[in-house]
Amino acid sequence: MNAMEMGGIMGGFYRISEWIMRFSVTNLLWIIFNIPVVFFAFNLLFVESVEQLIAVMLPIVVLAPFVLFPATAAMFSVVRKWIMGDTDVPLIKSFWRGYKSNYKQSMLGGLVIVPLWGIFVFDFIFYAMEVSSLLRYLFIVLGVILLAFTFNFFSMTVHFHMKFWAIMKNSALISIGRPLISVGMVLVNGMLLYISFTTFTWLLPFFTGSLAAYVSFLGFYHVYNKAQQIKEREEEKRKQEEERLALEQQGSVDEASASPDSSMNREDPSRTDANR
Repeated sequence: MNAMEMGGIMGGFYRISEWIMRFSVTNLLWIIFNIPVVFFAFNLLFVESVEQLIAVMLPIVVLAPFVLFPATAAMFSVVRKWIMGDTDVPLIKSFWRGYKSNYKQSMLGGLVIVPLWGIFVFDFIFYAMEVSSLLRYLFIVLGVILLAFTFNFFSMTVHFHMKFWAIMKNSALISIGRPLISVGMVLVNGMLLYISFTTFTWLLPFFTGSLAAYVSFLGFYHVYNKAQQIKEREEEKRKQEEERLALEQQGSVDEASASPDSSMNREDPSRTDANR
């Protein structure tokens, strides 16, 4: 018996349990593929000095482009299918397929984005915290843009077949050009992370990563659909304009072809008089 055959409360419970399973399995797969990063991240709980912090963060930074970014792209490829309506995909097979097909692009993205985050964090700690509050607010804005850019990069990577720098450029344009969507996406994910680390820590192994990916791709897909609608309207206007011009040209041709006949008809009486 499937959800279509169930009604009422039982059907609702069945659909909810299906979604819980989808999010939890995908999140667990993401963690399994990130085991080296998770190991060093767990050690952050026991850091007691700046030297220890650097010693733990350095392996994470080195591993992130080759481990974290491909696994995250694979997770985005799975939630993309859900949002586009294909909710019954085999999770393990889809995750592995997304991992392999997006590995190169996501790894290259990690090699660019991870240093950007490193520069941002370094500047924020050693500059923004030491000067005026205005500069701190500027860093917060830059952080929101950088976080939205990171999320949009994964969405662009799994949704389009583009060259790497085209993905980077379009991710930046979406992040800056749609500020409300970017801020909303960052706020929702920020609240999710805050709740996961402070209140409901059981979300971390089962839901946090996959829910963040779902929210991020949902925001990106909204922007994409809006752009597609605008493009379709412009295409429709262009076609209507072409049809109008074609009709005008056809009307001009018809008038031109009809003019000699009418002039000949006007000359016929005079020719008759001459013959007389």
